[in-house]
Amino acid sequence: MSAAAQYPEHRIDEPATAGDSGKPNALCGTQQALYAGPFPVAQSASVSHGKSPVLALGLRQQNLGNSRIAWLNVTGSGNETSAHVQQDSRMTVMFCAFDGKPLILRLYGSAKVIHKSDSEWNDLFPLFKPLPGARQIFDVAINLVQASCGMAVPYFSYVGDRELLSDWAAGKGDEDLKRYWEEENQVSIDGIPTNIVERNG
Repeated sequence: MSAAAQYPEHRIDEPATAGDSGKPNALCGTQQALYAGPFPVAQSASVSHGKSPVLALGLRQQNLGNSRIAWLNVTGSGNETSAHVQQDSRMTVMFCAFDGKPLILRLYGSAKVIHKSDSEWNDLFPLFKPLPGARQIFDVAINLVQASCGMAVPYFSYVGDRELLSDWAAGKGDEDLKRYWEEENQVSIDGIPTNIVERNG
């Protein structure tokens, strides 16, 4: 059996493929998929005009049910994904297993950016560990889960999270972070607005 046949895609609005419940081809939506393997790091890609950003995620994502995930985004040197998602909501989130059973898991869906002035912020932010520099939440409605073999993904050992970004944000404080958003986070490298200042109050 080919790798493609072993790991078919699964649309959220369709029944899961029958079979051994321990195999990726029996994934029942996002809830089961996210626990199919160890995923200390994920990547997301969004699509818009100009350059398409790819965002590396640490352990900040939350599974919000069978077809929805969200993660807390913290202040960094760019804000590309936020700008692009506000123009085109399509997003792909990719997880790779670096130990145990090989697996690549892709979640396709529609994303929105939630800022502190948005009503959804108060509902979602308490779900996350508070992090210095938190600036927005990405909320993704998943419509397709695709699993593939991952046989060429190398082994890596997860040692722990880097604390450098949190330490940097904590040292800056709220007012300096707002100035940083104004100077560094308001537009993408293609000049697309992120709306971070006006929508974070």
